[in-house]
Amino acid sequence: MKKLLVALMAVFMLTAFKSDKPAYYFYNSKGKKVKYEKVLKAALNADVVFFGESHNNPIAHWMELELTKDCYKAKGDNLILGAEMFERDNQLILDEYLSGKISGKSFKDEARLWPNYSTDYKPLVEFAKKHKLPFIATNIPRRYASVVYKKGFEGLEKLDAEAKTYIAPLPIAYDSAVKCYNDMLHMPGMGGHVNQNFPKAQAIKDATMAFSIAGYAQKGILFLHYNGSYHSDNYQSILWHLNMYKPGLKIVTITTVEQADIDTISDETRKVADFILIVPEDMTKTY
Repeated sequence: MKKLLVALMAVFMLTAFKSDKPAYYFYNSKGKKVKYEKVLKAALNADVVFFGESHNNPIAHWMELELTKDCYKAKGDNLILGAEMFERDNQLILDEYLSGKISGKSFKDEARLWPNYSTDYKPLVEFAKKHKLPFIATNIPRRYASVVYKKGFEGLEKLDAEAKTYIAPLPIAYDSAVKCYNDMLHMPGMGGHVNQNFPKAQAIKDATMAFSIAGYAQKGILFLHYNGSYHSDNYQSILWHLNMYKPGLKIVTITTVEQADIDTISDETRKVADFILIVPEDMTKTY
C-alpha cells in the first residue's frame, strides 16, 4: 500500500508540475507541431516570407532574428529584408545608415523609429548593416494613412506628385467585403461608431507594403518581411494586394499567437498561416 501511495504521488506531481516550461511551439496549418527546421526549410524555398509578429512579444522578435540569421547562412546576398516599421520616405535615411554615411544618432533622430526600435528592430537593422543586406522601408508614411482615415482614398488624390511616390499607385484595389477589412468595421469595443475609412487606412498600408515588396521580389531571391500579424493573417491584407501586383510568387506566412495552453491549437487558429508560433500568453512583454 505504501508503494502504491508513493507511485500515485509521483504521478500526481508529474501531472501537476510540468518538467519543463517551453517558451513556444511551432504548428503547421494542419495543426501538427513542427520543428523550427521545418519552418526554415519552407522559408528557404519561398520567394517571400511574411513573419507576422505581436509587436511586444519577445519570442517573436527573437525568432525573427534567428530566422534572418539562418536564411542569410543559406541565401547569402540573395536575401532582402523589409518591414512595416519603416516608412517609404525614410528609405534614404535607412540606406545612409546601413552604408555608414550617417551615424546611429542621426538615424535615430530623423527616421521616425518606433518606440520599441532599440529592443525589437535594431538587431535586425544591425544584422543587415553588418552583412550589407538591403533593408526595404515598405510602409506608407503614416501622415498619408491618416489622410485616408479622415478623408478616404479621395484625400490622396490631392497630394502632389512627389508625395504619391511614397504610396502604392492610385487608385488601389479595395473590397470592403474582404474579411480582414470587413472585420475592422465590427471590432469589439468600437461601440458601433466605426469610421468607414478605418479599414481603408489599413488597406492603403497593405497595398503600399505589397507594392514595395513586388518591386524587389523575384525568383532566386528571398524577401523576408516583418509585420504585425494582422497584415498577413488568413492570406489576406498585404498578400491580397501582392497577388495582384505580382501573381505567381511562392509565399510562406508565419504568425504569432499568444494563448494560455501552448500544447493545443484550434482548427480556427491553425488556418491563419502556414506556420503558427504559439507563445504563452503570460510571456513577458518588451513594452
